[in-house]
Amino acid sequence: MTKYLLLSAALFVIGAYGVLGRRNLLIVLMSIELMLNGVNVALVAFSRAHQNLEGQVFVLTVIGVAAAEAGVGLALLIALFRNRRTVDSGDLTMLKG
Repeated sequence: MTKYLLLSAALFVIGAYGVLGRRNLLIVLMSIELMLNGVNVALVAFSRAHQNLEGQVFVLTVIGVAAAEAGVGLALLIALFRNRRTVDSGDLTMLKG
C-alpha cells in the first residue's frame, strides 16, 4: 500500500506544482486533473487496504466531477481564447474588479 500512496503523493505534488507554477491555463487544467488522479489512486489504495468499496464509490464521484470540470474548464478556455487570443493567466488582469 505504501507504493500506491507514494505514487498518489507524487501525482498530487506534480499537479500542485503545475497549478501554482505555470501561467498557461491549459497546463493548469491538466494539472488539476493530475491532482484528482492522485486522489483517486489514494482512495483506491485505502479501499483495498480496508477491504470495502466505499473508496471506490468516491473514486467514481471524483471521476464525474473531473469530467464536469474538464468540460466547463475547456469551454471557458476556448471562449477566453476567442476573445483575448491568449491562454496566459498573466494577461487576464482585465477581469479584476
